[in-house]
Amino acid sequence: MLITFEGIDGSGKSTQISLLKEELTKRGLRVEVFREPGGTDVSEMIRGMLLNPEIEIDPITELLLFSSARSQLVAEKVLPLLEEDAVVILDRFYDSTTAYQGYGRESVPIAQIQQINETATHGLEPDITFYLRLSPKVAAERTKSFEKDRMEQSGDTFFERVYQGFEKLSQTEARFEVIDAEKDINTIHSNILNAVTEKLGKNDTD
Repeated sequence: MLITFEGIDGSGKSTQISLLKEELTKRGLRVEVFREPGGTDVSEMIRGMLLNPEIEIDPITELLLFSSARSQLVAEKVLPLLEEDAVVILDRFYDSTTAYQGYGRESVPIAQIQQINETATHGLEPDITFYLRLSPKVAAERTKSFEKDRMEQSGDTFFERVYQGFEKLSQTEARFEVIDAEKDINTIHSNILNAVTEKLGKNDTD
């Protein structure tokens, strides 16, 4: 099973991924977690470039670098693990590219980004995507004390477009489970765990 987590920074993805991994591991499942971009030597090197606030990157170059890192992760780690019946959890996947590089950067038309996404993922789609919905205003308040990387320094207007991009995806993608990220941590975890348990049950009967 492939589970992805999406949302703007400050939405609590890392916390919820950790809680979900812990619970699924207790149930005897093999669970592997990767962040995007990253997860392989090649992908981590690309990550270093993408998040470095001291360099400027053209929006189309940025799009292709994120996609290159993803392709390597999927080919080297994700697909082999899924073949071994592991549960793979990704902190961001191609929906982030659609939201950030598509709606946020407005680098190329969304339809073209969707084609790039399909290529970069080797045709792989998540079984379920948790979208932790949080307004840019609340996210900015939560992350105001954080040291900002290159992407996080992109400005309020950029993140409003990213947020609207995720909102549009949540309305068109049936695999999206929208989670109110302003609720308390335990409530969010319970909602996520219930959805994953239901999905696992359906997969067992397919």
